[in-house]
Amino acid sequence: MPSVLIEVRQEYSRETEQGIMEAVHAAIRDSFKIKADDRHVRFVVHEPHRFECPPGREKPEIYTHISIDCFAGRSLEAKRNLYQAIVSNLQNFGIPPNHVKILLREITAENWGIRGGQAACDVDLGFKINV
Repeated sequence: MPSVLIEVRQEYSRETEQGIMEAVHAAIRDSFKIKADDRHVRFVVHEPHRFECPPGREKPEIYTHISIDCFAGRSLEAKRNLYQAIVSNLQNFGIPPNHVKILLREITAENWGIRGGQAACDVDLGFKINV
């Protein structure tokens, strides 16, 4: 049940925004083996002057920052697969690999309140965390 925040520096069409959100969600779904309907994705457009990006990017307007909060426990291999899948999927939208930054924050299950106020460590999540 990762929670995703995609931040960009320009507006896209509604269809493109939804496509980018699906591209990131698909990468998480495939790499972390979560359920297809387990979606918690937000898309935020910043004014470019309020969202600096690293210098030297050929298209700074399409710089994309992705923050993913997830349960702790995924393998390094799963994380590497996730990073590569996100970058690969976003190329379909003209976003070069060096214009994507991914920040993965792992949080232990007891620090997630879900399903009516229960600690995530106390419920059956319906998927494995240790992939």
